[in-house]
Parts: sequence; C-alpha cells; structure tokens
Amino acid sequence: MSAADRFRLDGRVALVTGGGRGIGRALALGLAEAGADLCVSGRGGALEEVAAEARRMGRRAVAVAADLSDPSQAAGLAQEAERCLGPTDILVNNAGLIHRSPVLDYREEDWDAVMNLNLKSVFLLSQAVARGMRERRRGKIIQIASLLSFQGGLNVAAYAASKGAVSQLTKAMANELAPHGVNVNAIAPGYIVTDGTAALVQDAARNRQITERIPAGRWGQPEDLVGACIFLASAASDYVHGTLLLVDGGWLAR
Repeated sequence: MSAADRFRLDGRVALVTGGGRGIGRALALGLAEAGADLCVSGRGGALEEVAAEARRMGRRAVAVAADLSDPSQAAGLAQEAERCLGPTDILVNNAGLIHRSPVLDYREEDWDAVMNLNLKSVFLLSQAVARGMRERRRGKIIQIASLLSFQGGLNVAAYAASKGAVSQLTKAMANELAPHGVNVNAIAPGYIVTDGTAALVQDAARNRQITERIPAGRWGQPEDLVGACIFLASAASDYVHGTLLLVDGGWLAR
C-alpha cells in the first residue's frame, strides 16, 4: 500500500453525527471526498444537502434524522445506518451542545441536556457501533473532544465536564477495543468559527483576547479539522489508539 493509499477510505462506511452544519458537515464531506460512503445524522441543519453533495462525489449517502439529546435514540441510529449502507466502519461522534451560565446559576435541566448529548449518547452510540466492529476486527471511532478536555473555561461547567469525560472515555474504550482491531481516538479542536462559538466571535474584546493567544494568529475553520479526521479514519492511523489529537492553532502550546 502506498503512502497516499493509506489515507484513502474507498469501500468504507462512515456515520457522522451532527453532520448537517459546521464541523460535522466539514468532516462528513471530507470523509466522502476521501472515498467513504456516508450516513449523516442530526436533528437540524441541511442533512439532505450534505448527503446529496456526497452523492455528487459518487458515494452512497443517506441522511438519517436523529435527536441524540435523547440517548435512547442512539441504538436505533446505529441500526438504521447499517440497514441503509451496511456495517459502519467509521463513527464520528460530533453532535454536541454548549450552554453558558455561571456555575452558581447553572440549572439542573441544562446540565442534564449537555451531559446527555455530549457524553451519554456518545457512549451509547460508540458501544452500539463497536459491537459490530469487534466482530469484524476492524473499525475507527473518532470522538470530538475540546480544549476544555484540558482546561476549565468560564461559564461552561457542564461542557467542560462532558469533554473531560469524553477524553477519559476515549482512553478507556481504546484500552478494551485495541486488541480487537478497533481504534478509538479523539480530535480536540481549538477555537473554531461555528454556531456554538458565535457569542465569543461577536464579543469584540473576548475575540481579540483569544486571537492574540493563538500562535497561528487566527481562529480555526471547520475545514481545518478534516485532515485530522481522515488520518484517524484511515489505515494511516492503524497503530494509533487512545490519543487526543489537538487541532488548536497552537493554543495549548502557549
């Protein structure tokens, strides 16, 4: 296999959650461009448009609506993806939620909403897909972590807690699944321009403070994460297990 071929995903089936916009859309289309057939899932955004774009690339692609804020839908999504396209080879757990509130004012229902989507559904969907991967002795699970897997942040207690847990879940699953040929890793994005960061982007003072700390001198775009995703989804990463790959413009280095 040539070096370039190690990054190809031809014949693989990828399931991407939260794939209708932002980071999820960029990752889904990047995987399709690298050769993967695509099941794109979410509760909003232009899911069918993403699937149609993948089909224009010559891929099999379907859009499956699922609301993973209800963790009980995770198993059904795994089953529907397999029914439509066959066994899932690549799972990207991208769907997520951030709620901003001072810690002393944080409401229990907001805490539960963040943890259900960012952690419980991630675990349940990973578990459901990994069962088949273990049987086939092949598969790639990619979690989306965060800089707040390492730092505490401000006014985002549940998000920081969930992303710290995603980091540890990645390692725990990798320890158990690596002997069965399944890779579990995570991408930890830095400050990326998305709907979820709009409040920070629009806050002139905070935006300036963030940008000044990033060695790259700019916020990231969703497309900046595509290369890392393809690497972790492909044969190029077959000996990479339980790692958090930072894509942060150098933020944590500073």
